Amino acid sequence: MSRYRRRTDSGAEQRATSLELFYDLVFVFAITQVSHVLLTHLTWEGVWQALLVLLVIWWAWNYTTWLTNELDPESSVVRLVLIGVMLGTLLLAIAIPDAFGSRGLLFAGSYVAIQVGRQAFLTFVASAAGTIERQRSAPILAWFAASGVLWIAGGIAEGPRTSLWVAALAIDYLAPLALYRIPGRPRLASDAWQIETAHFAERFQLFVIIALGESIVLTGATTAELELGAVRLVALAVAFLATAALWWLYFNYVARIAERRLELAQDRVRLARDGYTYLHALIVAGVIVSAVGNELVIAHPTDTLPGAQVAAVVAGPAIYLLAQVLFRLRLARTVSWRRLGGAVACVAAAGIGAFAPALLLAGLLVAVLAAVIGSESLASARRSARGETSLLERLETEVSLREPSRAGARPDSGAPPPSPGRSPPPGGA
Repeated sequence: MSRYRRRTDSGAEQRATSLELFYDLVFVFAITQVSHVLLTHLTWEGVWQALLVLLVIWWAWNYTTWLTNELDPESSVVRLVLIGVMLGTLLLAIAIPDAFGSRGLLFAGSYVAIQVGRQAFLTFVASAAGTIERQRSAPILAWFAASGVLWIAGGIAEGPRTSLWVAALAIDYLAPLALYRIPGRPRLASDAWQIETAHFAERFQLFVIIALGESIVLTGATTAELELGAVRLVALAVAFLATAALWWLYFNYVARIAERRLELAQDRVRLARDGYTYLHALIVAGVIVSAVGNELVIAHPTDTLPGAQVAAVVAGPAIYLLAQVLFRLRLARTVSWRRLGGAVACVAAAGIGAFAPALLLAGLLVAVLAAVIGSESLASARRSARGETSLLERLETEVSLREPSRAGARPDSGAPPPSPGRSPPPGGA
């Protein structure tokens, strides 16, 4: 058993701690840096660079989230590790604007130090020899060490840097799909890790809040630096409403239903990995691109934007809606036709943006988001009028029926509860 295992009360749900919220603060800055990279390099090359940087940031945060899902954040040792990771992330974020230039080694070195250092702690300090914790942590460390060689090589060699980093990132993102398979070693079983659903889902929800908060900051900072007038203030209001609609679309239905579906899942392994570890990165990307689009609209509300800028304005909400369609498809195996239609409508709006002012295009996108929200709310009201229970109510009932059996297992006994409660994270605590 881990020496620093999180203490839990039987049947009690874990929640994010103040240390985890403090840790998240550095990612507000990191996400802002990604937005600036995309905004200042609105080309295909800039898009790929911003995407790579975002995936690096996401992977660093994601693995640390798995650490705090199982280890005790009240432990002084775990706190020091998390603060060290936070410092490494700050250095990583500082290097982002020139990661493909003179600060490549700082960017790659910081990321490797975060991943290898954290995993070395889990393997050699937090886990005793011969335990399942050591058996699952060591292969993950080996995968990080392998990709780390490519990350450092790319940081040193400017010429093949992008190719080396893409190869390294592919190793990092393929590792969970392979369950960290090491030739010659026993294959890890899917019950080698534990997951506490409430804490797990909340942490990913909080990262969506981080991205939305960065959008608000970027909108406000851009407006504050420009001359104010009636048109620009309207553009600010439209940008704010767009961000509010993104919040509504995720937290009104998606977040709560997804948490309950994960709680009830027979196999949380692939569900948690695919729905949260991978697909939430696409949701966050949609928010970031939306923030860039909002800044462009506020800066040029009455202008007809160039093609690349129109693409950025419409791509944000389209990516966001499409990501939620994929998220629902993975968790529920059903298609959200309203959100898929909204994504298509956002893309179609680019045709209007080719000749209409930026403010009109932004207003049209807000109208599309509002139409999706309104249609879903109307459908919910009609179901309620017919006396039908909502999907969330049915899921809540199923969860409550499982509570007594889940509470019957002692969390310190080492035995899994009767309900499905074990799954392998993309990183291992």
